[in-house]
Amino acid sequence: MKTQELKSFLDEKVELYNKPDFIKDDPISIPHSFSAKEDIEISGFLAATISFGNRKAILKSANKMMNLLDNSPYDFIMNHTEKDLETFDGFVHRFFNAEHFKYFVKALKNVYENHGGLEEIFNKYSDDSLQKSIHELRNIFLSIPNHPDRIQSHVSDPLKGSAAKRINMYLRWMVRKDNCGVDLGIWDKISPSILSCPLDVHSGNVARKLGILNRKQDNAKAVKELDDSLRKLDPNDPVKYDFALFGLGIFEGF
Repeated sequence: MKTQELKSFLDEKVELYNKPDFIKDDPISIPHSFSAKEDIEISGFLAATISFGNRKAILKSANKMMNLLDNSPYDFIMNHTEKDLETFDGFVHRFFNAEHFKYFVKALKNVYENHGGLEEIFNKYSDDSLQKSIHELRNIFLSIPNHPDRIQSHVSDPLKGSAAKRINMYLRWMVRKDNCGVDLGIWDKISPSILSCPLDVHSGNVARKLGILNRKQDNAKAVKELDDSLRKLDPNDPVKYDFALFGLGIFEGF
């Protein structure tokens, strides 16, 4: 498929799937339920963090997380006590458990109290992509002592080879100016042009079949290759094609 034909094909699929109907069955519905900036970005970060496995199970667990945060995530995180965290006991979403959740609350408080918030961290360390920013966020997150077991697996590091699918998806939610009511686009300091496509087995397989990704492993190098291909199709809004790759893979079995 020639470049212009491929662009036209994928643009049609973006138009098909980048619609408000997409929201209700997707983890992006969690931040859509809030109006305050900090609540949107924190709820989105937590929902993206547990976005592995069945989407219905993800939504069930993410809504439970919001309930445990009194449906006021920013206020809870900034003003919680150790006793407040006891209500998390028993929470589990696959291999993300109550101890991980408690640690995330403490780490997020550090992010907002000492580092200016999530948007500021990503903006501060961004260049021609956001992969270094993801790495720096991970360093800040893990600076809280007494890590629970396996907490590192919940904060990916693209500089160590991870595709960082969930955090790249989260960044799409926060940064991309959608105009269709799906991506929230509440962060104005970061350009959508430097976003990276959330790469997983489905989007990777579709991208390979379309000839815009050759690497066989879904890792950081593959993300860079896919980014380069998508930026040729739309340098200003390359990750809009995540909707096309996702839809082709999940809904059309491409």
